[in-house]
Amino acid sequence: MSKRLSFVLVTVEEREQFAIHEAGVMHVLVTGGAGYIGSHATLRLLKDSYRVTIVDNLSRGNIGAVKTLQKLFPEPGRLQFIYADLGDAKVVDRIFAQNAFDAVMHFAAVAYVGESTLEPLRYYHNITSNTLVILEAMAKHGVRTLIYSSTCATYGEPEKMPITENTPQVPINPYGRAKKMAEDIILDFSKTTDMAIMILRYFNVIGSDPEGRLGEAPRPELRDQGRISGACFDAARGIIPGLKVRGADYPTHDGTCIRDYIDVTDLVDAHVKALTKARPKNVGIYNVGTGKGRSVKEFVESCKKATGVDIKVDYLERRPGDYAEVYSNPSKIKKELNWTARYTDLEQSLRTAWRWQKSHRNGYDTSISS
Repeated sequence: MSKRLSFVLVTVEEREQFAIHEAGVMHVLVTGGAGYIGSHATLRLLKDSYRVTIVDNLSRGNIGAVKTLQKLFPEPGRLQFIYADLGDAKVVDRIFAQNAFDAVMHFAAVAYVGESTLEPLRYYHNITSNTLVILEAMAKHGVRTLIYSSTCATYGEPEKMPITENTPQVPINPYGRAKKMAEDIILDFSKTTDMAIMILRYFNVIGSDPEGRLGEAPRPELRDQGRISGACFDAARGIIPGLKVRGADYPTHDGTCIRDYIDVTDLVDAHVKALTKARPKNVGIYNVGTGKGRSVKEFVESCKKATGVDIKVDYLERRPGDYAEVYSNPSKIKKELNWTARYTDLEQSLRTAWRWQKSHRNGYDTSISS
């Protein structure tokens, strides 16, 4: 397990500024806000005039993403960054005590299927246990709205497609099981509280900010565990000699896995809609996807077109814990939250992400002091 961080990098002036509840302006705590999805969510919230506090231990996130957000929104009282680990209950309690949060968007999590099969205890600690810490702090300090970032991995490998919110949850890897356990804790707690809860189970995330302000920059040591889009881009840039596809013998039309690829901009929009629709004593559970499955081979061909590079592809044995086919039925979220995916052109989403990759060849600046 990673070493817990037990300190907070916030000036007294910043803390006092954020302790003041500004009438009519919602203050949202974004856990994991320095990460890929969390940073894009923070950007959207700030654009929509929310006040945001990011809590992140930077084990997977990027301080460079936070710096970018701070430059975009330099006004006092808009954005606060706290460097802390959610596994430290005393630090989390202090953060809640010193701030007037109206809602929590809980993104913070390790999120690689393959890694979860190798380090299951890390996943149960980081996802399940840390969610419990957040819930306890929310209950103690009267924060009544939770938007929980969950995953389609809780469904496992369903017998029927597409996946609906009523599809049985039978996860087949520690990542999915840890997320389902966290959901179960949230749902059990919801029966004893008037909290407003939204659980969003989303599918494979791709893309980046259309205006090129943010992107995805996983740590180099995690490349073998990362998303296929990152691997495609690394191959296109020559960082790795080619793309390694794990599994070409699945029972699908071309032998490779089929996934529902959701653009990060659409995903963030779903979170904001969930926040605006959250109501006390109500629990909403929604799939967030396009409703269309695309195979890995189709994805690679789109990536080749987006990058203009004829990426070399090697097909290897299956990765432990993976499943053949997963795509969503997003009709419930369309009906109840008026949300529909807009960025559904796979090649265009990859092209947008590729532009950021090319202009940030070394990723974000990861230093804290600069």
